[in-house]
Amino acid sequence: MAFLRTRTRAAVVVATVWTVGMSMAAAPSPAAATPDAAAQLYVAPWGKDSWPGTADRPFATPARAQQAVRARAAGMTSDLVVNLRGGTYTLKAPLRLSEAAGDSGRNGHRVIYQAYGYGTPRQERVTFSGGREISGWRPDGRLKGFWRADVGGLDTRQLYVGDRRAARLTREGAGFPGSLKVTKTGYVTDSAVPRTWRNPRDVEFVYRSGYVEGRCGVAGVSASGRGSAVTMDQPCWDLIQALYGGAELLKEPAAVENSTSFAHRPGSWYLDRSRPGHHQLLYLPRPGEDMRRARVVAPVLQSLVTGTGRPGRPLHDIGFRGLTFAHATWLAPNEPAGFPAAWSMYLRPRKGEEPELLTVPGTVAFRTAERISLEGNRFTHLGAQALELSQNSSHNVVDGNVITDVSDGGILLGVVPPAVQGTNRGNRITNNWIHRTGAEYRASSAIWDTATQDTTIAHNQVNDVPYTGILSGPSEDLRGVMHGNRILDNRVFATNRLLVDGGGIYLRGEQGTSYADGAVISGNAVTDSKYGIWNVGIYTDDSSKWVTVDRNVVHDYVASIGGCSEEWGDRPVQNVRYRGNFWDDTVPEWVERRDFPGAWPPADQQNPDEGCGDPHDLEFSGNTLLPPRNPGQACAADAACAAVVANSGPQAPYRRSLGMP
Repeated sequence: MAFLRTRTRAAVVVATVWTVGMSMAAAPSPAAATPDAAAQLYVAPWGKDSWPGTADRPFATPARAQQAVRARAAGMTSDLVVNLRGGTYTLKAPLRLSEAAGDSGRNGHRVIYQAYGYGTPRQERVTFSGGREISGWRPDGRLKGFWRADVGGLDTRQLYVGDRRAARLTREGAGFPGSLKVTKTGYVTDSAVPRTWRNPRDVEFVYRSGYVEGRCGVAGVSASGRGSAVTMDQPCWDLIQALYGGAELLKEPAAVENSTSFAHRPGSWYLDRSRPGHHQLLYLPRPGEDMRRARVVAPVLQSLVTGTGRPGRPLHDIGFRGLTFAHATWLAPNEPAGFPAAWSMYLRPRKGEEPELLTVPGTVAFRTAERISLEGNRFTHLGAQALELSQNSSHNVVDGNVITDVSDGGILLGVVPPAVQGTNRGNRITNNWIHRTGAEYRASSAIWDTATQDTTIAHNQVNDVPYTGILSGPSEDLRGVMHGNRILDNRVFATNRLLVDGGGIYLRGEQGTSYADGAVISGNAVTDSKYGIWNVGIYTDDSSKWVTVDRNVVHDYVASIGGCSEEWGDRPVQNVRYRGNFWDDTVPEWVERRDFPGAWPPADQQNPDEGCGDPHDLEFSGNTLLPPRNPGQACAADAACAAVVANSGPQAPYRRSLGMP
């Protein structure tokens, strides 16, 4: 189990089958044009909200168009299309859609918000931005090379200069020389350096090990003999000590961030909040950047679009097409409780109870929603997860989108912690390109299906992510929830670039009640991610049950297949069948080979509550072993293997619109 293996840590954290050869022709195409019969509204940056929203007299804001939609929805006789002319719409507040307020489609028709000319060569570029452009830059008088801008009460965790994410000022490691000792309140060290930090309350320690990464802020620094005492934020410090189970991880922080006392690398920034209401941004330009002309955007909003329904009354029949969602932050890690985290989840205290487990939210989020479609959009420069479908959301389509440069994961769907039950059925995640996610919170997955039914995740490409590519399974053992899910024909590579104990396609938990309604993992090409000491191409981890792994290509991972079968707590890996796959069957040196394929770590005789065990009832038939030296070349020379690779990833009509090489 990649989230908290020991009992000690676990105590803290609390039917129609889609066949392998299914046709995706029914999926909405990015080239689909607006129906001629659709009613039309128009929005333009040069419009006015006092105008009627026609092509020649458009509204100025999406919020005004939303009001017009509500006024017309009850009498819909065709799809109602809101055409957004090219430009950036800087949102003063998130666009909030709700069933109660009348935002749903009616009479069997949809409300569609789309870029003007969507699906044609004349499609215009439209951005929903939650950011604020920063101007008035001037050279800083104290820090050589830095530029400074007054930003009032601005608070943010991200900054973008020339459309590139800037990095907070950081020192790798402890941030000072000398020894570091963990105490009940923080640290003591024989180094006097922490006492020289400017604005120490802005400093944040980053902890990273194995499959976890968390953050905790500094409450203050004082003298301790000739050295220093660093007091950490509470309750973050208590939470993070309990979660990470001991002092070893804490006394070797991966980095210390957010002070001008740290390394001055070009492209770095710092938000000086020492004077409330009079904050200042400092930035050290990259070579060639002219701060008098550079476009600098600081995210302000924490969400861009939200859609909510009620039990029995879901929000429904709404589409978003051809839009860019950009420039949102997420400020929860700034709180005194910090970010004690793993797996896109973090802890918050509860009075008199064990801490509550929460999930990083989606910047665009639909909760209790049905028949929502997101097609041909771009999600970028975001400070949380990109997209969320949760709280009993079913029959939604996410097709042909690009997700890149987000702080956490890409797509989150299902029973999202702290929830432990729900019905999220028939959602389709298809033909998306998700890459370079986890820019700030690395223990995240590009796609996370927490617990759903009859979900299809097909023909996506996932690459260059710090942890897991596609994760299917809940954080806790939610038995009897998942069934009928399909992970088909995806192209996954360059996962686990930073963290270990994850994989290309990672499963955990009970996936059904039999092979008939269990998970099917088929037609995927999962390759080229040999990073760290332990990651697995198709990873059936703790308590995985009722999984068919059929006709996939897996090579150049630390381990091709395998997982930790946890015997304690009745959580073994069992009932997994492997048929017709092509793999190099790699196994790391520290795992002894079994008589059957895969890397299956053995039981720990001294600590049975922490180790793994033997998987049960595995079936192998018709699999092909690729030579470990050149498995990619061998696959290319085998027609059947090459066909799996060629068919994986976004389908041909999508690749150009996604901007894929």
